Amino acid sequence: MSIWTDKKGRRHVGIMVDGRRVHRILPEDAPASAAKQLEADLRAALSVAKTPRIPNDPRLTEVISLYVDHAETLRSTKTALDHASRIALWLEKYRASQARQAAAHIVKDMTGHYAAGTINRSLGTLKKALRLAWERGLTATDYSAHVKRLPENNARSTYLSLDQVQAIATRCSVPVQAAIWTALLTGARRGEICKLQAVDIGADSILIHAGNTKTLRTRTVPIVPALRPWLKHFPLEVGIEGIKSAWRRAREDADMPDVNFHDLRHSCASILIATGADLFTVSKILGHSSVKTTERYAHMQIEQQRDAMLRAFKIK
Repeated sequence: MSIWTDKKGRRHVGIMVDGRRVHRILPEDAPASAAKQLEADLRAALSVAKTPRIPNDPRLTEVISLYVDHAETLRSTKTALDHASRIALWLEKYRASQARQAAAHIVKDMTGHYAAGTINRSLGTLKKALRLAWERGLTATDYSAHVKRLPENNARSTYLSLDQVQAIATRCSVPVQAAIWTALLTGARRGEICKLQAVDIGADSILIHAGNTKTLRTRTVPIVPALRPWLKHFPLEVGIEGIKSAWRRAREDADMPDVNFHDLRHSCASILIATGADLFTVSKILGHSSVKTTERYAHMQIEQQRDAMLRAFKIK
């Protein structure tokens, strides 16, 4: 038998691996279900280990390791690695030629737990890993084409009024308030704000570093009077995780549970366009690589105007 209990009440799990017995002992209070799960995990690991290497069709776990190395060259290494680790468990039983099935499995399990955009970032990770495998000769076919992204509803954006921002900000510590108002008044991303140093703050503008030091991409954003009092708090005494947790608590307390920190960036763009700024100017402030990315905010303004007119002119 592969599972048994000793005189001390501890559960044991033992299976054979290549003629060698693998033995694990669980804590005394471990339930039978934990022992069964451990047995299943050990057998799954054995199955993966015994799977022979097929030429030009490596396991996806081998393929994703290429992406892990590639992630070190990206603007946001940590985010890239997070996506790779998130999908790693789904890849264990699939080969490169089964990329379509693996992607379907990922989508099925992640749907309902993650937004379509997050799922697509994970699928994009698998897609890039497969492309790397093909470019480096590990596969004879570019299986990246078999991974299809989900349609995204990019129209989902919340635009905050100044009163709403104030309601959330006043429930946070001063450093977090500085991050909030900087996001609204510059359109900077949370990560960019956390990297802001005193040396980046000039007399009438601030230098925002987009990405990590490897990309060296920067943009300059003017300092408006409302922003100046908050700049003395940089560099911030709080990091990304601290801002995340403070924002979550404050938005709940302010009865705005669905508002995201990134909506401050959307709000900045919306306010600029509503007050007459052209798309090119807004794209430069936000650091968009293309004006097409900025056009979505103009489209949203039109939809808001249409809704307002429909509410105002309900003529039968």
